[in-house]
Amino acid sequence: SVRDTLRGLHAQVTRPQAKLLRVVAGEIFDVAVDIRRGSPSFGRWFHVHLSAENFRQLYIPRGFAHGFCVMSDVAEIEYKCSDVYVPEDEITIRWDDPAIGVRWPVADPLLSARDRAGETLAQLAGRLPSFDGT
Repeated sequence: SVRDTLRGLHAQVTRPQAKLLRVVAGEIFDVAVDIRRGSPSFGRWFHVHLSAENFRQLYIPRGFAHGFCVMSDVAEIEYKCSDVYVPEDEITIRWDDPAIGVRWPVADPLLSARDRAGETLAQLAGRLPSFDGT
């Protein structure tokens, strides 16, 4: 991915994935959002700068959406996932959903068609995973 590319926020619903990721080249602003209905931290987000230089990794539990913004000219990211990718199970939450309020470090990001078509948490309410696992 190239500078100012923003991916996300993505999650799988019925086959949720836990993810462990790190950056092997470049730097990203990485975000995780709790999307589990009924969770005390529902809708809250966390971010960390991951880079090839700082060697940090981020673990994202099941039931969290994930997104990132590339901060360097290019970035390469490695993922370890707890389950396989199932495209038809994935949801895309708007990167700029005001109910979440992520303070992204870019005002006019480069977005894929899928990310431009993301929905708000409110629009996805009936499809979101629950905190109690039901």
